[in-house]
Parts: sequence; structure tokens; C-alpha cells
Amino acid sequence: MPGIEIHAVARNVRMSPQKVRLVLETIKGKPADQAVAILRFLPQRAARPVAKVVKSAMANAENNFNLDPRDLVVSKAFADEGPRLKRYRPRARGRINQIIKRSSHITVAVTEKERK
Repeated sequence: MPGIEIHAVARNVRMSPQKVRLVLETIKGKPADQAVAILRFLPQRAARPVAKVVKSAMANAENNFNLDPRDLVVSKAFADEGPRLKRYRPRARGRINQIIKRSSHITVAVTEKERK
């Protein structure tokens, strides 16, 4: 089924979307099994949840659409901003500083490789 996109989403991942996007840029356009192998050896902390989402998208394609996981390519990968947790830290002279703990929604879409 060429042209069909299979998605997987991880919501509320306690990591800044900016840091997750750095990891997602490395796997965009790569074959899905190769993307998982690359993510296994990346030093960034965001590589683990991104790998889980890629594996989930591969499993969705295999189980729901009967596609071969070896023929899949990461077509889209993006991270949107999730809800923010706001915390406060006391500072000198009775003041406070706000601490914003960011979260992200990671979305990965895979498609079947074009056959020649």
C-alpha cells in the first residue's frame, strides 16, 4: 500500500521538545530498522523514547496493515510542545524564580518504501 502513513504518538514525555527535535532530525528519511539501530547508540537522553515511538509505528504497520517492517521508511518525525509544569524556587530577599518543566508529544510516521 504505497502512500499510506502509519503513525505512532508518545504524549507527555518529560523532555524539552527542542532536545527531542535534535534526535528526530537524525532519523528522518531513514529506513525504520536503521533508525532504531542509530537511536540505540546516540548519547542523547531523548533517543530512548524516540526509539520506542519508532518501534511502535513499525508494530502498527505490521499488525494493522500487514506491511513488512523491513520495507518501512520514517517519513515524518516531529515533536510538539506538551503541557508545562510550573514550579517556583525561593531566591534572595524573599523573591521567587519560576521554573518551567517542559514536556513534549513525539509523533513518528512511517511509509512503505517505493519498489522499483
